[in-house]
Amino acid sequence: MSTPLPQWPPLREVIARHGLAARHALGQHFLLDGNLTDRIVREAGDLAGRHVIEVGPGPGGLTRSLLASAAASVTAIELDRRAIGAVTELAEAAGGRLRVIEADALSVDIPALVPAPRQIIANLPYNVASPLLIGWLRQAGAFERLTLMFQQEVAERICAAADTSAYGRLSVLAQWLCDARIVMRLPPAAFIPPPKVWSAVVSLVPHAVQPEPAVFRAMEAMTAAAFGQRRKMLRGPLRGLG
Repeated sequence: MSTPLPQWPPLREVIARHGLAARHALGQHFLLDGNLTDRIVREAGDLAGRHVIEVGPGPGGLTRSLLASAAASVTAIELDRRAIGAVTELAEAAGGRLRVIEADALSVDIPALVPAPRQIIANLPYNVASPLLIGWLRQAGAFERLTLMFQQEVAERICAAADTSAYGRLSVLAQWLCDARIVMRLPPAAFIPPPKVWSAVVSLVPHAVQPEPAVFRAMEAMTAAAFGQRRKMLRGPLRGLG
């Protein structure tokens, strides 16, 4: 069941009022179309009783769609001080369902922030999307699902089949731990400002049984070595692993 919300001001007005011109250094490309953000939220399944974490909310387009869902709570993690002001306005009108945290998501222990069942739903900043994903895969068992926007090239690497040119470290780690599939593709024109490439939303559903942390660390080291020098014979890069 969706949640009735106030009539929000247009996102372009919010961007202008908070001086929220997207910054390339922060990997920002804002998605303002409510139909698209609503669709992303629907791809995450039934959110009733779920605690949702959003990373990089920007002016709050996806945040609005999350608040309109049946999610028990939404926690938005944002590094950009300008966006903090914009999303805080939503929190003030959300009846306690939205918490805004000013932090670098790369350094946040997300499972410690909210109780289970928890999901991450986010239009990720492109410049840190892969490191964020690797960090969350280390804790994959803590999440019910991750619904994440990437550059299309990165999304295709995550979901690539073996023996294809896109298959690599992200493919191995993500598919070892999760059921991974692309559920949406979005053209550059969907964003403000338009990126130079298409984007795609990936659904990652962690497997019921997850490896021990030591096993994950070993696999992480092995895939980093194996795919770090693609033109060399495997025995060379892997020699140092023992």
